[in-house]
Amino acid sequence: MSNKDPKDPLVRNLVLLGLIPRYPKSASVQELKTALEQRGFSVTARTLQRDLSEKLSTRFPLICQDDGQAFRWSFDSQAQITLPATDTAAALAMSLAEGHLKHLLPPGVLALLEPQFATARNHLQSLQHNPLTRWAQRVRSLPNGKALLPASVNGDVWEQVANALLEQRQLQVDYLSRVKGEVKTMTLHPKGLVSRGPASYLIASVGDYTDLRHFALHRIQRAEVLSAPARDDDFDIDAYLPTAAFTPRQGTGMVELVADVHPDTAWILRETPLSEDQALKPLPDTQWLRLTASVADDQETLWWAFGLGEQILVREPASMRDVLTASIQRTLALYATPTS
Repeated sequence: MSNKDPKDPLVRNLVLLGLIPRYPKSASVQELKTALEQRGFSVTARTLQRDLSEKLSTRFPLICQDDGQAFRWSFDSQAQITLPATDTAAALAMSLAEGHLKHLLPPGVLALLEPQFATARNHLQSLQHNPLTRWAQRVRSLPNGKALLPASVNGDVWEQVANALLEQRQLQVDYLSRVKGEVKTMTLHPKGLVSRGPASYLIASVGDYTDLRHFALHRIQRAEVLSAPARDDDFDIDAYLPTAAFTPRQGTGMVELVADVHPDTAWILRETPLSEDQALKPLPDTQWLRLTASVADDQETLWWAFGLGEQILVREPASMRDVLTASIQRTLALYATPTS
């Protein structure tokens, strides 16, 4: 018998347990039956209901509700399911990932992962003499720079977006436009999802248009997966991202940055370069160095240069120098205004 024999009730029920959502979400017997069939298991609704009622619910913290049309099943929201032979390395990875994901995922999504994080913590705590436990206690991930709190994303919106992307189906959303300040209903063809700092963005085309746009998940006020399939155009996210304008561009493509930098900044750039072709050359009669590097002509490059303050003097391109000069002059004027 193979490891996944569709006739093996034990294997089928293990897969079934993985399909049952946590309360308050639920799945009907028919929904679970369909999901099992998609995974190669053939079972009647009657057999499935009997397994749930007479076998699984007596051994696992399952909840059954009758909504008047069908029986719906859930796992207890606080249940911690620990399967035999938990992998210690996997538990360590989950423990370390928990701290990192706090800076990437909305609170609602983190809450859905909490049972898995708790299982990993409990497993490591049961192995106090295992050296991997000491690793988890002594390793942390810290953000570079000021970390903003994650943007708040509605849990139902997140679920609908994820399902539409995974199932490649169209998604109808009510979206708040930051530019126009109004909510617009539109139909999207999901292509990909990007987590960027404190916010996550859905890459999608709109309606009959084929150009790609970015939709901040925290600005989607309502989302509904439609039955119609999304347009399939062999989207390659790795090929797309280098050209994606996630920040406003000042020009097009790449530019050569030429700047004089303080030795402290030069030290950092030697260890963490701006680009593969970066060069740092000493300037005569000073400790400063001349920096040259190919960089994106976008808002993030400007923010980086502006954030260095008096430790950088941008010389080229002239367009970047002019923008920084004007910004510094406006900042000086702002601080020259008497405080109230």
